[in-house]
Amino acid sequence: MSGRKAALKAIGDAIKEQKWDNAIEAAKDALERDPKSYQAHIFMAFAQDKTNKLDEAENTYLSAANIKPQDPQTWQGLIKLYQKQRGKKLKQYKDAAIKLAQVYHDADEMYKCQDVIDKFIDHARTQGDRQQYVDALDVILPGSPIYPALEGRVPHPAKTYETQAQIIEVDEKKRINTLIGERRTRIGARIAEVTLEVKKEVYGQSRLGEIYQKLIDWSTDDEVRRTYEEKLLQYRYERLLAWPPGEKKAEELAIVLKLANDMVIIRHPYKLAWDIAIDWKDNNEIQDWDVNVLRQYCKFFPDSDLSRVVMGFLTSAVSPFPPEKQEQTTTPTPAESGDDESEDDEDGGVRTTYIPMTEEDRLVMMTEGISTADSLFAYRLMGEYYQYLEEHESNVELMRKALGHLKDERAKTGMKFQHIEDAFSLYLGTALVHYQSPRHHQEAKNLFDGVLAHEPSSTRALIGVGLVYEEEEEYDEAIDFLERALERDGTNLRVRTEAAWVKALKGDFARSREELEACIPELTKKGQPINKELLAQTQYRVGYCIWNMDTSKSARKSRTGAYAYFLDSLKNNLNYAPAYTSLGVYYADYANDRKRARRCFQKAVELSPHEVESAERLAKSFADDGDWDRVELVAQRVVDSGKVKPPPGSKRKGISWPFAALGVAELNKQDYHKAIVSFQAALRISPGDYHAWVGLGESYHNSGRHIAATKAILNAQKLEEEAGAKVTGDTWFTRFILADVKRELGEFDDAIALYREVLDIRADEAGVAIALMQTIVDSALDSLEKGFFGKSISLAIETLEFAVHQAPAEITETFNFWKAVADACSLFSSVQSRVSDFPGDLVQKLIGKDDAGPEYQAFRDVDGVGTGVVSAAANIFFPDDEKVGVDLTRALQAAILAYKRAIFVSANANDVHAQSVACYNLGWAEYRAHSCLPTTLRKKNTRYLKAAMACFKRAIELEAGNAEFWNALGVVTSELNPAVSQHSFVRSLYLNERNAQGWANLGTLALLQNDLAVAIEAFTRAQSTDPDYAHAWLGQALVALLQGNAKEARGLFTHAMEIAEASSVASRRHYSVSMFDHVLASTEGVPTMSLIQPIFALGQLTGMRPTDLAYTHLGALFQERTGDSGRAVDTLEKVCGVVEQEYEATESAEALKRFALAKADLARSYLATGEYGKAIESGELAIQLSADGGELSKEERNKCRLSAHVTVGLAQYYSGVVDEAVACFEAAIEESSGSPDVACVLAQCLWATGKEDQRERAREVLFEVIEAHPHHAQSVVLLGVIALLDEDEESLEAVTQELQALRAGDEGVSAVEQSQVGEVLRAITMLTGKEEGSGQVDVMYYPYLPHGWAELAITDGGVDGENAAEMALRVAKKGLPPRGDIEAEDLAKAYAGTGRPSDAQVGIMVAPWEKAGWRTLADVVHA
Repeated sequence: MSGRKAALKAIGDAIKEQKWDNAIEAAKDALERDPKSYQAHIFMAFAQDKTNKLDEAENTYLSAANIKPQDPQTWQGLIKLYQKQRGKKLKQYKDAAIKLAQVYHDADEMYKCQDVIDKFIDHARTQGDRQQYVDALDVILPGSPIYPALEGRVPHPAKTYETQAQIIEVDEKKRINTLIGERRTRIGARIAEVTLEVKKEVYGQSRLGEIYQKLIDWSTDDEVRRTYEEKLLQYRYERLLAWPPGEKKAEELAIVLKLANDMVIIRHPYKLAWDIAIDWKDNNEIQDWDVNVLRQYCKFFPDSDLSRVVMGFLTSAVSPFPPEKQEQTTTPTPAESGDDESEDDEDGGVRTTYIPMTEEDRLVMMTEGISTADSLFAYRLMGEYYQYLEEHESNVELMRKALGHLKDERAKTGMKFQHIEDAFSLYLGTALVHYQSPRHHQEAKNLFDGVLAHEPSSTRALIGVGLVYEEEEEYDEAIDFLERALERDGTNLRVRTEAAWVKALKGDFARSREELEACIPELTKKGQPINKELLAQTQYRVGYCIWNMDTSKSARKSRTGAYAYFLDSLKNNLNYAPAYTSLGVYYADYANDRKRARRCFQKAVELSPHEVESAERLAKSFADDGDWDRVELVAQRVVDSGKVKPPPGSKRKGISWPFAALGVAELNKQDYHKAIVSFQAALRISPGDYHAWVGLGESYHNSGRHIAATKAILNAQKLEEEAGAKVTGDTWFTRFILADVKRELGEFDDAIALYREVLDIRADEAGVAIALMQTIVDSALDSLEKGFFGKSISLAIETLEFAVHQAPAEITETFNFWKAVADACSLFSSVQSRVSDFPGDLVQKLIGKDDAGPEYQAFRDVDGVGTGVVSAAANIFFPDDEKVGVDLTRALQAAILAYKRAIFVSANANDVHAQSVACYNLGWAEYRAHSCLPTTLRKKNTRYLKAAMACFKRAIELEAGNAEFWNALGVVTSELNPAVSQHSFVRSLYLNERNAQGWANLGTLALLQNDLAVAIEAFTRAQSTDPDYAHAWLGQALVALLQGNAKEARGLFTHAMEIAEASSVASRRHYSVSMFDHVLASTEGVPTMSLIQPIFALGQLTGMRPTDLAYTHLGALFQERTGDSGRAVDTLEKVCGVVEQEYEATESAEALKRFALAKADLARSYLATGEYGKAIESGELAIQLSADGGELSKEERNKCRLSAHVTVGLAQYYSGVVDEAVACFEAAIEESSGSPDVACVLAQCLWATGKEDQRERAREVLFEVIEAHPHHAQSVVLLGVIALLDEDEESLEAVTQELQALRAGDEGVSAVEQSQVGEVLRAITMLTGKEEGSGQVDVMYYPYLPHGWAELAITDGGVDGENAAEMALRVAKKGLPPRGDIEAEDLAKAYAGTGRPSDAQVGIMVAPWEKAGWRTLADVVHA
């Protein structure tokens, strides 16, 4: 015993000396001896606390507490230990404080007991977080072990619960907002889903609902209790929304409903509770709701959306509830009450509810309420009211919105709301039956069937299905459903009348009349409100049955029969549309009162768009008056009703006339796209509607969809053939439209034929005649552009013949008539080779001889053009050599006079646009006349040019916004005044910057002013604006030519030629010249195929400008190079004849020069055709004419004389006069300064004489050529041939070396010359007997040429030979222009080399003049 005391004393001494470690060691030793020593535990825990061994100290104190639980020292130590750790050990602190407080309570030390608890709560408030403080407050609340001891000493539980609630409210709100802010930034997160997820998480851990409930239970303050009851309901409501469907949601729903209903029972005016109590009821009928609750709701919340709807419904006639008593629904005025005391009561004080007095006020009030309402009950009431008012369109929109809201409410509450869904479906289905009937019938029937699927006895659904079948004209089914509904509700007069009416629609008029008449007494029974709308409908239907039971004229005309019932119907309901329709038919067909009938039809259509018969009769009436706006209005109203199109699967026929009427109205308004849509809709309903097909075709045509228009018109014509006399109206119009379409498609021949067919039927149809003339002219212009010049002139003559002999008199004073005549005359100035065919006598009949007439005085003072030249007879007054020019002048002036006549008739018609266009056309005619003048005259400011400027200026005055007019003015002033021209082009491009012609003209003006930069930019803009505009490319080519880039220019000229029309003179001129320049500059020659296109171009140019001899001469040169010598002779003879006549008339040096050059070229052509005598004669004449030089330049003179000498020499040689030929060649050599080619010809002629001295002279000539021109292949080849003939081995060896050098190096050696070199080398090899495989060598050197492969095929034979022949053919094909320079002869030889008959035939087709193909074919045939 003494030992324990000593140990405890030692521990105490160590603690006093603050030797904490020693104290701990001593305490441990003491505890080892006595583990139950309470004091040792206390000392040890205290020392551990001082050394910050807090966890060990806590365990030691707890061990001590187990030894003496009623000793406060242990719990005091623990509390100090926990206080030292601030908020870390609050839960343990709470347990220790409760233990210590119980110890003090047991010891009856209540002040210490309360102090422990107070200090703990203060510590939790200051050191812990808000949630820990809330948990700490539980110590002083009921349920705490110490609460019974402290009750009365701590705050009232209601106050504490309120503190907890306030803290938790703030914390949870903050936590929800924080988590939403964090999670909403996740990828794919949606704010609504994130909010529900966060609330579910927070509410799942929340104690707030429990605290609210306890606060309500403990609170003695009614105001506080009501406040927290509202908060509890709001909290439970939000929890309900947060939970997903399941058991928890159902539990929350039950709680929410109980809380809300309890509030309603005690009449606490909390809106959410009342909304839930009213809105979350799923009653079968509206009368199942408690009307007192509804009225109390309106008193409490008069300004709410639901209150407006409910109050409007309760005061309406459709309400199933009894009216409120007078003293409850009206508030006495102060005068009536006798005092001004307050009328407040416990239900909320003075009522502020507004009660609508009229139907209009009620509808406005309810509409305003439902527009922002969020209530299923409000939607249901509004649907019932709209159905009562027959506002079907509004009800459809509302119920669709209601069904969407119902879906959301189901997701929020977890309730099914089956009855409410059925009600919405019935409202929507009933509205769909009538709204845009029958468009939505299938949807309506699906809705009714959905209700009947789980409630087969639903009266409203049965009625709805019956109405659908009635509208679908399936009367048996409709009767079945309506009678089933009648069995369940036999007193429903609306169902009875509807069932009877369906029988009338089925054709049973007698029975229907009987049943309907039986309903009238019940509808008019005294003592009950009269449904005038139903009564009017029933009376009309009785009249309808009477009308159809006896269809005789006398019965229908009787005013005591159906007519009386129709009038009675309107007396009861002035807005019943069917009665107006029937009365309108009566007045129109039987009373002959069209004015009153029209009023009835108009009233019927105004009241109801479903009155199709009234609408059709009214539309026909407006159409007869030409009032297309009203026709469109009526037709559109019927279309919008939805009654014209039957639903899919319906037996009812559609109604097409409203769409057709709309199409015609829109066609008259030139709204072609809408017209197309309307006619298409009409044809979908009625494919056999002839007039709809015609209207569709016309609409397609006017909108530019010509292929579709053709198909539509052909369908209409097919109906004409099938229907025959059944088609009403004239059928010629389809041919007229088809002709217009063909014209727009460019099928002018078909269009002309169709126009003529129409004119055969209706000869006086002015529009058709004008269209025919314009089409013939368009066809002529199209033929001109395509190069069919003969056809173009023939059509122009046809136009003039029609104008004189067939045109109706009424069109001769129209702008289009004279424009067509003028265009036809202008064609002769475009195709001047046919100007002699100009029908002057026809034009004279059209123009007349009255030179002083006002119709031709426009710009007469400027151009001086009158009728004198046109009316003159060319054959009498002018010689033959001047006839072409005179005919051209007559054609030009005839066109000018016709355009003047167009101006005159346009001015008389006060048509400013036509007048401006006529001036514009006249301006171009004047400018064309100026352009057709001789070059010498065009340089002056001619009267034609002045007149053209005046015309264009006048056109601009009349229509200054036309870009084409400004462009034309720029063209005619480009040479006289470049500044005005530039301004005009700029103005034109300002008005229309997408005009490629304007940009090209501006570029041409810049080119004339030598401003290449501006020209390039302008031509580039023109190309980008319209890549197919040829003159833009032509301008770029001219720029390239000026910059010295001939190759690029030639490519651009070629492209311009390819895309230009055949009537483009400039493109053909420049292209031909560039190609001939290329031919002259080419050292290797140009393939013959490349010369075909220039020949065609020059042929067209000659047809348009036959007097342009320079290009005719150029064409002859191209013909010469293609081997067409006969045509070249004809062309050059013509050129020589014309130039000779010109020289004889003018004796100009220029004419003499051209004559000399033409004669030199003609001599060559004579030589090619074998006419040697004429060749010698022409050549010698050319030599004589060029002897003096004259106007010939030095280069021209040398070329002319060289050509003439060589030609004469060859002609002399072929004529057998060799000496003369040699003399000519020697002269040619002198003229050409030793031309090696001429020397080779001379050597050949000398060798051909057979005289040794002449042959020696030939050798000398060739040696001189080789000395001067070492690489001249032709001279080396000739020397090789001479050496072969002489069998001179020494010379052969030297020649062989030269030939091998030529073959090895292809510099200046053409493919033909390579072939010749190979042949000579092979001949030398054969002569000398040295086999060197020359064919293989040729293949090695020139594998891309066919002659080596062909020789290898001949040499090898067999399979190798066949392979070589195939290779020869392959490389020949690949070497064709434009990839190579292989000629047609070489290709034919390659085909013939294969030995196959098919290839031999191809070779003959390629080059019929080549013998190789014929030989191979002969060998194959003989074999």
